[in-house]
Amino acid sequence: MFWNVAIILGLVLGVPGRESVDAQLYVYAGSVLLATLIQLLLPVPWLRGLDGRLQLVLDWRDPAVRRVFTLMLPVTLGLGLINVNAVIDTTFASRLIDPTLAPTAIDKAFRLYMLPQGMFSVAVSVVLFPALSRLAARDDRDGFRDTLGLGIRQIGFLLIPAGVVSAVLAEPIVRLVYQRGQFTSHQTTVVAGALAAFSLGLVFNGWMLIMTRAFFSLQSNWIPTVIALGNLFLNVLLDLAFYSFGVWGIPFATSLVNVAGVVALTIALRRRFGRLELAAISGATFRVLIASALLAAAAFPVWYELDQVLGRGLLAQIVSLGAALTVAGGVYLVSCRALGVRELDTLLGLWRSRPRVEQA
Repeated sequence: MFWNVAIILGLVLGVPGRESVDAQLYVYAGSVLLATLIQLLLPVPWLRGLDGRLQLVLDWRDPAVRRVFTLMLPVTLGLGLINVNAVIDTTFASRLIDPTLAPTAIDKAFRLYMLPQGMFSVAVSVVLFPALSRLAARDDRDGFRDTLGLGIRQIGFLLIPAGVVSAVLAEPIVRLVYQRGQFTSHQTTVVAGALAAFSLGLVFNGWMLIMTRAFFSLQSNWIPTVIALGNLFLNVLLDLAFYSFGVWGIPFATSLVNVAGVVALTIALRRRFGRLELAAISGATFRVLIASALLAAAAFPVWYELDQVLGRGLLAQIVSLGAALTVAGGVYLVSCRALGVRELDTLLGLWRSRPRVEQA
């Protein structure tokens, strides 16, 4: 959060005083660098408070240090391949579709697509990663399978409805966030199509994240990296196959790549463990899909009717979209309760265990 705030402040305070585009870009780059430094140093006071003896020591001869750098190599390559995929998508969009509209539309849709990803799947993966690592170190295979299955089900519980909402309400979401100034209704339609196409692969992207962390906890870092390399070539082929569909064809290709990545990671994990909790995962996913379908059936009519009555003013859009999202959330939770989705109980358990302020 501080990383983002530092970048925003750098842009707000630094860009208006710069006349040339080059100078503005240097301000942006400098803001990112400063924000990263803040992100690095921010935890130091808390870490020092643990025992008061925190020191920065880099001993290249230490076997543990060498081991960390060895494990970092495939992780770094994998992260680099993600960026290469984005460059490939941008190249196809700008060279073969529309050099002005297509790359911008895909980028704006991708930012909306990543919001639930960062809120939910990243959070679940970060929380469960230490537990997976401990279980892997103890060679507790049953505990590892159970924890990984829990993470996959939780991500499905959170991201499947998020993907459905992003697809069904793509146009009002894009209109509310972007359509002002020089951003036209035509651009809204194109970005909304790209967002809907991205949304098809949202949950698969989240599952890839937790499954990749599972391999990291096993210190088998090359397996997801090799799969990511395969996905890179598949992405090129699918971009070639779908770019003729229009701007949304590139995000649709990305969604299919996410599906392929989950399949490959599942096969690799099954070879490592013999079995996974696929029956429990499939059952939970099926119930969540039913609840998400009911969510869609309730959310869109609410937005549509309010949109017809209230119009397209900023406040009216906030009310109509907000009401649709509220109804969607309510229908989803009630449906999950009726269908016996256990992941809802986990969420409610966290809510009940939250700290409460004592009343005087």
